[in-house]
Amino acid sequence: MSIIIEKNQRLRADIIKCLYYKNALSLTDLSKLTNKSLPLVTSIVNNLISEGFIIEQGLAPSTGGRRASIYLLNPDNKKFIVAVAMDQLITRLVIYDLSKRMVIPMQYLEFNMSDESADVDILVNFITKSIQDSHINIKHIIGVGIGMPGFVNAELGVNRSYLPVKNGLTLRDYISKNIKLPVQIDNDSSLIALAELNFGEAVDLKNVMVVNIGWGTGLGMILNGQLYRGSSGYAGEFSHIPLSDSNNLCSCGKRGCLEVDTSLLVMAEKAEKALSEGIVSSMSELFKDKSKHPRDHFLDAVNAQDPLAISILSKAGFQLGKGLATLIHILNPECIVLSGRGAKAGKMLLPSVQQAINEFCIPRISEQTTIKLSTLTDEAELFAAASLVVENSQID
Repeated sequence: MSIIIEKNQRLRADIIKCLYYKNALSLTDLSKLTNKSLPLVTSIVNNLISEGFIIEQGLAPSTGGRRASIYLLNPDNKKFIVAVAMDQLITRLVIYDLSKRMVIPMQYLEFNMSDESADVDILVNFITKSIQDSHINIKHIIGVGIGMPGFVNAELGVNRSYLPVKNGLTLRDYISKNIKLPVQIDNDSSLIALAELNFGEAVDLKNVMVVNIGWGTGLGMILNGQLYRGSSGYAGEFSHIPLSDSNNLCSCGKRGCLEVDTSLLVMAEKAEKALSEGIVSSMSELFKDKSKHPRDHFLDAVNAQDPLAISILSKAGFQLGKGLATLIHILNPECIVLSGRGAKAGKMLLPSVQQAINEFCIPRISEQTTIKLSTLTDEAELFAAASLVVENSQID
C-alpha cells in the first residue's frame, strides 16, 4: 500500500512541476508528459483541485472534437518560493508564488563575494530580513533557491570558490539551518541554462549551449534535453579556455583565459581606460553617475550605438565566437543561446560572434547550429533559482 502512496506522491509532484513549467495543460497533456494513464492523472488532478493547488481555467482551442478542459496552478494558493541570484557584487532576491508572480519588489544587497570580509552570515541576514519584511508566514514558503558564481556542486551543496563555512556544514546546510527553510544552491550559469530550457529559447530542444555573459563568461550545457554537470558537477568552465590574445591574469589565477576578453567587467574596464586616454565617448558622462555600475552604463552606451562601446563589444564578441567555434566542433549543438545580462547588447553582439564562427568553423558543422539571443529578462536566473526549489522540494 505504501508503494502506491509513494508513486501517487511522485505523480502529484510531477503534475505540479509540469504546470509550473508549462503554465496551462489539459489532462491529456499531463498524461503524456508524466507518462501515466489518463484515469490516474485525472484522479490526482481532482485531488489537487480539492486541495486548492489547481484550478480549471476553461477549454482548450477546438481541434475538431470535444474541447478539453485546461488546468493551471492556483495563483491564490498560499505557497511561495524565495529566489536569490548572486553575482560577484550584487545579490538580488524576489519571492514568487507558484504561478511565478513576484509578490514583493525585488530586493538588492551590495555584497562583494571576492572580498576577504565576505561572510555568509551577511547573506543569511539579508534573506531572513527580506522574508520578515514580506510578512509572509514562513510556513507557507516551500524553500529558497540560490544561484551563485564559482565552482558549485549542486548535489553536495558546496561552493569551492566563495563563502567558506567553518563549522563543518556545507554552504547549503549552513544557510538552511540559519534561515530554517530548505535551501538549494547551484552555479549561476547552470541556472541560466535551466531557465532557457524551461522558459526560453531552449524549450523542446535537445542539445543546446547557453552562454552566460555577465561579470564573467559562463556556460551551461544541455545535452539530450537535460543539464549536463560533468562527473563532479563542474562542467561548463568555458571562460577558462586559454584563447585570449592578451597575457592578462584571470580571476582563476591563470593567464590567457577567454574571460579576460569577454566579460562585461573587462569591457567596462577597457572603456574606462580608453576614456582616461582621451578617447571621446558618451560614456564620459554616463560613468559620472555612480548610482549604476560602469558595466550597466557600458551596456546602455552599446544600445545607444556609442562607437567606442560598440568597438569594445565587437572585439569581445569576436573572441567569444572563437570559443564557441571550439564548442561547435566538439559538441555539434543545434543551438547556442547568448544569455545573461550581456544579452542586452542584442543585435550589436551577434555580428562579431557570427564572424568568428564563420572564420574558424567548418561550414558543414557550423551551419547546423543556430545562434540565438535570449528573450528572457534579468529574471532568468531568478526564475531558475525558483524552479530549483520546485525540482527538489516536496510541495504539500
